[in-house]
Amino acid sequence: MNVVVVESPAKAKTINKYLGPGYRVVASFGHVRDLPAKDGSVLPDQDFAMSWEVDAKAEARLKEIAQAVREADALILATDPDREGEAISWHITEELKRRKVLGSVDIKRVVFNEITKNAVLDAMRNPRGLDKELVEAYLARRALDYLVGFTLSPVLWRKLPGSRSAGRVQSVALRLVCEREAEIEAFKPREYWTVNARLRTAGDGVFTARLTHLDGRKLDKFDLPDKEAAEAAVKRLEAGDPFTVAAIERKTVRRNPFPPFTTSTLQQEASRKLGLSASRTMQVAQRLYEGVDLDGDTVGLITYMRTDAVSLSQEAIRGARRLIEQQYGPKYLPDEPRVYKTAAKNAQEAHEAIRPTDLARRPEQVAHALDRDQQRLYELIWKRTVASQMESAVLDQVSVDISAGGGALTLRATGSTLVFDGFLTLYQEDRDDPVEDEEKEGRLPALTEGERLAREAILPEQHFTQPPPRYSEASLVKKLEELGIGRPSTYASILQVLQDRDYVRLEKRRFIPEDRGRLVTAFLTSFFQRYVEYGFTAALEEQLDDISGGRVDWKTVLRDFWTSFSQAVAETKDLRISQVIETLDEELGRHFFPETGDGTNPRACPACQTGRLSLKLGKFGAFIGCSNYPECRYTRRLALENGENGEAEAELSGPRELGTDPATGLPVTIRKGPYGTYIQLGESPDNGSGKAAKEKPKRVSLPRGLSPADVDLDRALALLALPREIGRHPETGEPITAGIGRFGPYLKHGSAYKSLGPDEDVLTIGLNRAVDLLAQVRGKGRGGDTGRTLGAHPADDKPITLHSGRYGPYLRHGRLIASVPKSVDADALTLDQAVALLAAQAEKAKGRKTAAKGEANGAAAPKAKAKTSTKAKPKTAAKAKTARRKAAAEADAKAEPES
Repeated sequence: MNVVVVESPAKAKTINKYLGPGYRVVASFGHVRDLPAKDGSVLPDQDFAMSWEVDAKAEARLKEIAQAVREADALILATDPDREGEAISWHITEELKRRKVLGSVDIKRVVFNEITKNAVLDAMRNPRGLDKELVEAYLARRALDYLVGFTLSPVLWRKLPGSRSAGRVQSVALRLVCEREAEIEAFKPREYWTVNARLRTAGDGVFTARLTHLDGRKLDKFDLPDKEAAEAAVKRLEAGDPFTVAAIERKTVRRNPFPPFTTSTLQQEASRKLGLSASRTMQVAQRLYEGVDLDGDTVGLITYMRTDAVSLSQEAIRGARRLIEQQYGPKYLPDEPRVYKTAAKNAQEAHEAIRPTDLARRPEQVAHALDRDQQRLYELIWKRTVASQMESAVLDQVSVDISAGGGALTLRATGSTLVFDGFLTLYQEDRDDPVEDEEKEGRLPALTEGERLAREAILPEQHFTQPPPRYSEASLVKKLEELGIGRPSTYASILQVLQDRDYVRLEKRRFIPEDRGRLVTAFLTSFFQRYVEYGFTAALEEQLDDISGGRVDWKTVLRDFWTSFSQAVAETKDLRISQVIETLDEELGRHFFPETGDGTNPRACPACQTGRLSLKLGKFGAFIGCSNYPECRYTRRLALENGENGEAEAELSGPRELGTDPATGLPVTIRKGPYGTYIQLGESPDNGSGKAAKEKPKRVSLPRGLSPADVDLDRALALLALPREIGRHPETGEPITAGIGRFGPYLKHGSAYKSLGPDEDVLTIGLNRAVDLLAQVRGKGRGGDTGRTLGAHPADDKPITLHSGRYGPYLRHGRLIASVPKSVDADALTLDQAVALLAAQAEKAKGRKTAAKGEANGAAAPKAKAKTSTKAKPKTAAKAKTARRKAAAEADAKAEPES
């Protein structure tokens, strides 16, 4: 018998069908062991010896694998075809050796890029040994992340109370977000003007041209800086008749299709087009790769989704060309197949790009077997793959120069016409950056050189320069990739860690750094500058890839890094807290004390008027305080430094009046209550007995993510007017309303409810988006939620569903229910994680039943024991706090799994 080890039960079930008798396929459920979450797991003084520990949940799975191997002739390791998959195979082999169960068992390693019968059987016919270089690259990366997490994080805790932890790559990603925010804060808008002329041809064709030259000199962006300069140019144009076509330039432009998806480009497009987070994209792609039930058979729909290669197999290219010719016609098929090559130096060219396993399997044919996100992502991958082999689009571009004022004034009009749509008939990429001008412009009327034009109107227009936009998930992933920081397979976890640590928040799908994140970045750039430099981090990534290519020894890389890093940490030993505060106060002064605009000192204490505000550090973190302390006790909290939930709140010492409601004449105030911040219309009237009257004033809670400082009268009135009717559902005709309830913003359609996420604005959400969100709700009743199916449980093939409940997300499998911990991203929850959570809950329930049975038989714990436990509580709490800190550092050290 041959034992085949894969990572997930879903994959095991599919592959078992392909291999048939003589094979037993078992799942490792991912990694089976890791570095213990304690100091000393990596020992630099002992040549970076690493101690590994089997995860408690993995012990049962390892026992199953060991038992199967004892009766086997061969062990076939079929984990994922990348660095992380190679590491899992290595861990399993090492652990089985330690348990002395391998004996004379033949060990083979097989890899396949897609889970199809042909691919799996072909891999079985071509086994190889474990790739030593890939394993060493994993060990080096794991050691580096551990050493940074467990060495740098304690420095943060000692020198910057209130901070969480630091990591090798996520600290650099955080720096990008914080520096962009600093650019936005420092940005000063600059005014400039443009002047357009609306002109008419003899054939009554109307178009617009922009003034580009004045007195023979080309106008730069800021050459018309104000209204006076623009009006002077308008007068020149109005007196500049006749307007004559001076020159016409025509050219044909070809736009080529985009290459197939890599991991990072898939994350970027799924974010822009589908609104999916990077972690959710990878979760859905994993499910499509492992296989879905398609008409009674489990089929892998896409190739491996962790890759940075853009190449396609010859079989895939032939399939794409055949489909293009059949569905779109010969004119959409290029004469030769398109071949793509990545520009990245460290690309895993052995992999293919992400593509459908069978292009003949069209999105509409598999839609019935997929949930909404799976269907949308599969369609995106299918269209991008097919379009990558289609003919280029052809555009005719026309540029016309128009002379006026005897040649002293020149205007230019440009236009483009789509001659042949080519690949654009199927796919067009969404971009964060504005499209090129020629793509935005329309068609021009027929014009000839020397033709005179009639002037209809001269239109001056005022503009202001705009600050750089905050990073979205898509643009941050793109930036990290451009800088060579991290690996495409790690981006999702990096972005998630930044949010889990409350260093950044996502608002309107843009990253905004929290004060805690700003402080950590300022600290690291001030005292560990080299280790958050973009070039240094990118160079280290190249060294890690050199290890996987066998070009450098992994321990040499570790020694070089550790020598300088440990010295940098040692230099902070004598660093005083006062030095840290002074440095951070100077570094972040613009952020904490922005200019007032009226010339007053932004650091002046509002309480005593004579003191100077500055950054202070207390036992529980940073805050703003007055220099006249203790005479003046004015303080101002920083966002996220108070409260376990980490919500940013402005300081509200009492009710703040926003204005008067014009409809009722009642005051509108913002207040802080025991359950959070809220807006109130009017005051609670007194009925004369000293008690408030039964009629209470209208109130509405502040939506999560909205700071009290950002609420003005208009927004407050809009919130008080909720719920509002968005429109009527196009299918049922019933109204759709948006409001804020006990559990936050929601949509309501009939008896169905849908909670709104942090990226949705309850005041501005439109009908189309509302219908789209409600389409995700299946079933009736409160919430209308029957759950999202994650897959079938490997034990009984019954579905495991994910639900959104009153107290957070939870899993259901038959009658068993398990809560999803706050530390786990429910959107990115995998089937393997769900199975593990349900198993833990089942064990917990079994333990409670056993304890209850023992108590019923007189086996209750003695009172003295309970008393001892009570006395030990403070010590236990202290240990728990230490454990949480270590766990946070370990989480950061794990935040970059190389999958």
